[in-house]
Amino acid sequence: MDHDCFIFRPGADLAGFDPRATAGFADEDAAQASMRETAERIARGQDLLMAHSTYGLVILFQAMDGAGKDATIKHVMSSLDPQGVEVKLFKAPTEKELPHDYLWRTALTLPARGQIGLFNRSYYEQVVADRVHPEQLEDQQLPPEVLGDGLWAQRFRQINHFEQYLVENGIHVLKFFLNLSRDEQRSRLLERMDRPDKRWKFERRDLEERQRWDDWMAAYAAALEHTSTEVAPWYVIPADQRWVARAVVASIVEAKLRAFHDDYPRLSAEQEREIQECRAELEREPTARA
Repeated sequence: MDHDCFIFRPGADLAGFDPRATAGFADEDAAQASMRETAERIARGQDLLMAHSTYGLVILFQAMDGAGKDATIKHVMSSLDPQGVEVKLFKAPTEKELPHDYLWRTALTLPARGQIGLFNRSYYEQVVADRVHPEQLEDQQLPPEVLGDGLWAQRFRQINHFEQYLVENGIHVLKFFLNLSRDEQRSRLLERMDRPDKRWKFERRDLEERQRWDDWMAAYAAALEHTSTEVAPWYVIPADQRWVARAVVASIVEAKLRAFHDDYPRLSAEQEREIQECRAELEREPTARA
């Protein structure tokens, strides 16, 4: 699979990414078969990541409501070792978080080297949701000189520097925008209302935000345009068919993990000697069968 075709490059048009694309999969069975194979490689990649403890990985998801962030995380990451993963759900900032800078709560939840952090939404809410709902800025206690037309350009610059800093310290960032069409969102919201196992997720606010679809798309387009960089590109994932989104995300995650390490770490001569000494000690122990 050519992952480059999913990368948003500055100057691109978000509307040019087809949310109904199948990414080359003939059907759902083919995509699921691909995911099963990829799951094994993801598990090995994570094992190598933990063994080396040289790199960490942030995997973040942004999308309109109903695009399948929760389910994608659940299905794609099901093969991961929970000991090496932490999931963070970015809801509205709390009273404790609001007086801090907007990246503060992210810094507290970053993965260590050897670990994976899964962000369901992220610090990008502060250049998307805050842009659609500028009234939210009133609660952030920002200095008056920060507010104004230059706020978004300033935050884009800060986020780019932040991600560059992370990568330079071994913490890489994978950014996925699940690209859902307006028609498909309508179908999924209706499904959410009808199914007992999903009805609890529905809120009237879902419909209120849907009425501002164009505002949300404009905010996402601006964020992708200004923060899709060489070190941390945005991947625009076709999300109208759940099986396509899951298979594509899994393939990109596997490729990223594979790029870190191809084998387990080599032991030093001193470590090898210690292992041989411990082996000899264990072999000298009497056993119950002796």
